Amino acid sequence: MPHSEQSLLQAPLGFGLGLRIPHYETILQTRPAVDWFEVLSENYMVPGGKPLYYLDRIRALYPIVMHGVSLSIGSSDPLNRDYLKQLKALAQRIEPRWISDHLCWTGVENVNLHDLMPLPYTEEALRHVVARVGEVQDILGRRLLLENVSSYIGYTQSEMSEWVFLREVAQQADCLILLDINNIYVSGFNHGFDPAEYIDAIPVNRVQQFHLAGHRNQGDYIIDTHDEPIIDPVWALYAHALRRFGPVSTMIERDDNIPALDELLAELDQARHVARQAHAQPAVA
Repeated sequence: MPHSEQSLLQAPLGFGLGLRIPHYETILQTRPAVDWFEVLSENYMVPGGKPLYYLDRIRALYPIVMHGVSLSIGSSDPLNRDYLKQLKALAQRIEPRWISDHLCWTGVENVNLHDLMPLPYTEEALRHVVARVGEVQDILGRRLLLENVSSYIGYTQSEMSEWVFLREVAQQADCLILLDINNIYVSGFNHGFDPAEYIDAIPVNRVQQFHLAGHRNQGDYIIDTHDEPIIDPVWALYAHALRRFGPVSTMIERDDNIPALDELLAELDQARHVARQAHAQPAVA
């Protein structure tokens, strides 16, 4: 893929929200102060119907990015060529600024677990993922963003930390990163590592987007639910990331217990406030 180092990252889009069905009409009627929207790719890969009707109307007003949950880049199954064909067709239709998915596996032997399963962080897994990312990028004709997932288990076979694995995938496959700040916090709590150490290990020139979300604290562990407001320690970690990476396109996820749009707009304003304060402070070396 012919890309120069100078063109690794696109200009930041600002502050966005996930496009969700309950908000379609409100967005069209009120045109809220949202800089961009992220869509779940799989929701719009069926030809026709209301989802595409609304997406076509909203994309005429706002920049759009695509975010998938079914690529299964880490699976030992062959890449799903039919899925990639549909993904590329959707991208050609709506012209997203970028396409992302997760650094994980979602099934094996054609069984979909409908969950984002963590990988063993081994040299073998690294080579496997890097090769598959190269294939996907060649098919799509663009760089892919990979997102770090939240996790609740680890593998005794792992030979490196998650952040080293993510960094090496991005550098060796020449792809980009969607850094989920909440997922780093959740996994740090569950596995006992310092979330700031994770952020500080990620190369600045590979992070195209941030995710922010809420979760449920069960006492001994945290579940990444995307159905609660963002908590103060995640806001603080977001500020730390902003001081390291500078302005990065930031998006708030809410996938369940979806409130009225005004509540999410208030949370988006909080992200803007945190960003203004973080950028007024010295950068992290």
